[in-house]
Amino acid sequence: MEKINTFLNYGFQFGKDIHFNVKTLIVVVLLFVITSYLLKLIKRIAVSRLAPTDKLKFNSVFSFARYFIYIIVILVTFDNIGINVTTIFAASAALLVGVGLALQTFFQDIISGIFILIDQSVHVGDIIELDGKVGRVTEIKLRTTRAVTVDNKVLIIPNHKYLTNTLYNWTENGSVTREKIKIGVAYGSDLALVEKLLLKAANANKSILKHPEPNVLFTDFADSALMFELRFSLSNSFMASVPQSEIRFEIDRLFKEHNIKIPFPQREIYVHKEE
Repeated sequence: MEKINTFLNYGFQFGKDIHFNVKTLIVVVLLFVITSYLLKLIKRIAVSRLAPTDKLKFNSVFSFARYFIYIIVILVTFDNIGINVTTIFAASAALLVGVGLALQTFFQDIISGIFILIDQSVHVGDIIELDGKVGRVTEIKLRTTRAVTVDNKVLIIPNHKYLTNTLYNWTENGSVTREKIKIGVAYGSDLALVEKLLLKAANANKSILKHPEPNVLFTDFADSALMFELRFSLSNSFMASVPQSEIRFEIDRLFKEHNIKIPFPQREIYVHKEE
């Protein structure tokens, strides 16, 4: 027993402010084991009461909160076993400032990820547009969001982008979106016929929804053309470029068939000759 006590009381000294013995080291290990067990128990209980769609969100937030809990346990434990935490922080202040600056964006991503998971502004399966890039969200993590573009390329978006940029969520109000095609026709064209042909091209496409119905807007008197917008609804806006292309082909065919001209910019130049 005396040998055991001697072993447990064997001390370690690192400078005048850091000293501990084997007994306190064992207590620290046990404390971490107990903390780890309690965290797993809390996680198991919480996850069992959540809906399947919320489990992934909780796991992401909990994994981040767990690190903070471990840090608090470390600081409290160090303070109780004789390690002067204040002295350590003071001695490493410059290092901590450098690390903080280096990890600034990292923590911005983490906080933004928590906001996304809590307020549910973005969900897996949503079609989003950010910085001119469009993708379908496949995974939301604590630091990044992954989305797949129509070209099957993966966008890895740092979560702080959601706080610093304008995010367009195409499917926030449902899967049906309103799309448009812009086109100009020559001055003097039969506008009633133009409207009829544009609607015919839209209604002939199987991807276009019948309700709400497609419609045509006369948008502007431009320099070289009368400008129209053909608007229609799709249930799969992620692949909108395909039906838009098909409709443009059909519009071109119908316009040629009915002698409707699509003009190009023209300028008249007058040269005055000095006598």
